Formats: sequence, structure tokens, C-alpha cells
Amino acid sequence: MRTIPTEETISVEFKSDRKIISEATILKEVVAMANTDGGDIYIGVEDDGEITGAQKVHRDRIKMQAFVSHNTVPPVYLRAELVECDSTEPVMKLAVDRSDTVVSTLSGTMYRRRYKSDGKPEAVPMYAYEIVTRLSDLGRLDFSAQPVIDATLDDFDQVEMARLKRDIEKSPGGDKSLLELSDLEIERALHLVKSEGGRDTPTLAGMLILGKEESLVRLVPTHEAVFLAMQGTENRANVTYRRPLLYTIDAIVDAIAPWNPVTEVEVGLFSEPVPAYDARAIREAVLNAFSHRDYSVLDRIRVQVDDAGLTIANPGGFIEGININNLLTAEPHGRNKCLSNALKRIGLAESSGRGIDRIYEGSLLYGRPLPDYTASSDVRVSLFLAKSEPDKAFVRMLADEHDRTGEPVSLQALLILDDLKRERRASLGDLERELDIDNPKLRQTLENLVEAGIVEAVGSGRSCAYVLGAGVYRSAGKGKEYVRQTDIDKLRYPALIMKLVDSQGRVTTADVASLLHIPDDAAYYEIRKLKASGLLESGRRGRYAYYVRAGV
Repeated sequence: MRTIPTEETISVEFKSDRKIISEATILKEVVAMANTDGGDIYIGVEDDGEITGAQKVHRDRIKMQAFVSHNTVPPVYLRAELVECDSTEPVMKLAVDRSDTVVSTLSGTMYRRRYKSDGKPEAVPMYAYEIVTRLSDLGRLDFSAQPVIDATLDDFDQVEMARLKRDIEKSPGGDKSLLELSDLEIERALHLVKSEGGRDTPTLAGMLILGKEESLVRLVPTHEAVFLAMQGTENRANVTYRRPLLYTIDAIVDAIAPWNPVTEVEVGLFSEPVPAYDARAIREAVLNAFSHRDYSVLDRIRVQVDDAGLTIANPGGFIEGININNLLTAEPHGRNKCLSNALKRIGLAESSGRGIDRIYEGSLLYGRPLPDYTASSDVRVSLFLAKSEPDKAFVRMLADEHDRTGEPVSLQALLILDDLKRERRASLGDLERELDIDNPKLRQTLENLVEAGIVEAVGSGRSCAYVLGAGVYRSAGKGKEYVRQTDIDKLRYPALIMKLVDSQGRVTTADVASLLHIPDDAAYYEIRKLKASGLLESGRRGRYAYYVRAGV
């Protein structure tokens, strides 16, 4: 049985050894693999997947490992394995781990892997700006803390310093102690300048926050952002921003506002205005785009609102250890630590580093689709917030729970409730697979929701599942749906019918027929049996007959 992949990918490389592959080629592929995602190199396999075998000179596992480690900087310690193949010569497999730094050959040449236009992978030289990006992604270099060549303190705008101070003063999380310092002391405290050769030189973070527009265009051309508004295929707004961050973030948030319609939702005796996009989530998403973008790449942040929703995309993929499946549980760490820390002390960013929680809450609080990061790639993070009507029953349920406890509903509870709303029912295993919640926290949150009556456990043991509680369905006018989720079984018809009676106060023959998916005459037969047993009684007779629990 073949144990070798049939085609090449970004983490699988085939190398023919018919004419004895050169040592330089082997080193090139190893270095490229280490500088990308790691993977396996198969010596003795053709590009089309045909197994032709490795030459004898490449079948010594120990020599291969030693050759690679002695000719790479820092040394790459791969795992070499001779793979026996039916009716062909064996293949040498080189398993290369992803490096936590940038690797080169002994001669100083660096490579990385990428896909060609035809979809095939290849090893290509790694250029200087890509080295910065790689180290930044790995958390080994903070590009925002580096001094900007040719920049001086004259490139700082005093208007932006005044804006910085105003933001500190008006932001609840702003570090007010900074306001007691001089301008230069503030710049040093926030690492917006760095001492170089006895003088203070602006860092990238300093230029991004305080730089004059003309200085940014000249010295930091990668800082641009654009706002687009589309209606159908017609462009309603197209604005490019080249000014510093504090101004630009406010300007983009303000530009989105006219495209953020409000829906009124009745909660109790009051009407609550619910925007299409939560204002706090918008600000946090825009702020994240600027905080985590790759400033070594000549590209710009794109914010676009259209008929489908709001997209916020920034150059630079997720950094090491972060992906779309662990956004809510991964330890928070950013690409531009100096910039992020400055924004936190100014009071614009979450001091906890959990701004992503606010983005999710902004959708979940109104029963809307989850934030969508699936369009993200290795070179870009793209967030999409779908434009949709709020789920009014869901909003009312959360408002009731807030009134009951006096506390906001936790993000973990929101994720569970949203999943049960969409899937109708789910086991603990289902929730573990679908939700980005640590297991202990998931179990505890489920227990709390069950105790509160918002969620109910159906069944026991391995067959136990969870559904939204009766009160949730009843308040939404969906009593029949609630009962159906609690496992229809012909032997449980009486219990199911009585549960429906309790959930909505009364039942009709049509209600029971709809609940149990049986004809009207069969539904009436089940009602008659319950009347005969003394569990039901007629609430009204005739054409509009209905039935209630006896003695109530």
C-alpha cells in the first residue's frame, strides 16, 4: 500500500533522483520548507507522483541528517526516513519542522515556499521585506518598535499630540498619568521615539500615531487605508486615508455610520434601537486592522460596506499560533507590540488584548451570524460582518436574562445559545467541536444555563443533548418547535403533548397534528386518551375547540 502522497502541496515536495539530485537543491528545499510551514520532502519521486526511488548516495539516514544540519544556519535538525516501496527502489523522506526563526543555507541564501500561478508549489528566494514579515509573524521582531530611517522629531505633528492627549483624557481606559508629562516624555513613555546616537528618532509606532501626513507619505508609504461604500454595482463612496492612526480610525468609524441603519426592537415596555453593526465592534475591528497589519508590505487596509455586509481587511495573515479556529481562546499577542501597547495606554485598545471578544459579542447580542474570517489567508486577514435583521426573540431573551441576574450574558453563553438557536439541539461533543471554548468553561457555562432554565438537557448518558428552554420558545411563539426538539417518540406522545400544553397554555387538534406529524383524526385520538385519563379537559368546544391541563 502506498504511504507517499500522490501530489505536491505547500508542505509536500517531490524531487526526482534519477540523475542524482544536487546537494544545493536539497538544501534549498529544506530551507524553504523550514521558512514556511514545515513538511515532507520525498527524494526519489517525480513531479507527477511516480515513484522512481532514491539513489544509493541518498539512502543513508544519518548522513543526510548530518549534511543538512551542518549546512544550514541556524542548523535544521530534520528527521530522515527510508521508505520502502513495492516493486521500486526506496524513497528518502525528509521531515522538516517549521522554524521559529528565519533559516538560511551556510552560504547565506534564504528561501520560502509559495504556490505558482498554475497551483503547483515552488521554492523561491526570500527577500529582505519578507524576512521582516516572517520574524514579525513569529513574534521575534516588533517592526513597529524600529526607528524610521531619516525621520526626525520635526516629522511629528503637534495637532496629533493634542489629539493623543484628548483621547487619553476622554477614554475610561486611558493612562491619565501620561498627562502629567511633557510631550517628549510622553513620546518616550509610549516608545514613540528611540534613542539613536544620542538623539531621539521616531519609531514606526511614533510615525503612525503622531506623524505629519506629508512625512507619512514620504517615510511610511505602507500606512494607507481606504473606505468604500457600494450599492449594488454603484460606488457611493471611495475615500483614501493617509493621515495618522488616531485621526484615521475616527474618520473611518464616522464614515461607516451613515451605512449603519437602526431597527427598533421592543423589549418589555420599551423600544431598543439595534444597529445593523454594533458600534463598539466596528471600532474594535478597525482598530485591530491597524494594530495587527503588516507594515512592511506595500498594501492598504480596506474597509468596505455593501448590500451583503461590512468587510474589514488588512495586509498580513494571522501571526504564529493564531487561526480562525482558536481566535477566542488563543493567548492574545500581536504583530506590532509597541504600537498595540501605545494604543492601550491611550485608551483606544482593550487592555486585556481581548478585543476579538467584543467583535463577537457585537453580532451575538442581536442574534446575527457570527463574524466571518474564512476569507483570510497567509497574507491577509479579512473580517466580514453580515448585514441581517436582528433576531428579536433572541434579543428579548438576553434582555430578560440580564434583568434577572443584573449581569451581562457572557461571551461563552452567547456562543452556546447561538449554536443551539441555529442547530436546534446539540450534544456536549457537538458543542466541543463547533465552539472555540475551553472544555471546563464550556461545561460550567452549560450548567449555569441549565440552572437558569434557558437551556434544557434532553436524555441522559451518551444520548444527552441540549436544547433551548421552553420559556425561550414560548416567548418566541414557537412552543411546538421546543417540544419537537425534545425527541419525538410514539411511546412518548402523551408526555410530549402535555409538555406542549405547559409551554403554551393550551393545544388544539391542529397543534398536536403539527407537533407529532400525524393526521388530524390521529391527533384527536391522542387528545381523547388524555381527556379520558384526566390529564386534559376542554377549554372550549365546537369549531374553535382547544384543550388545557385539567384542574388548572
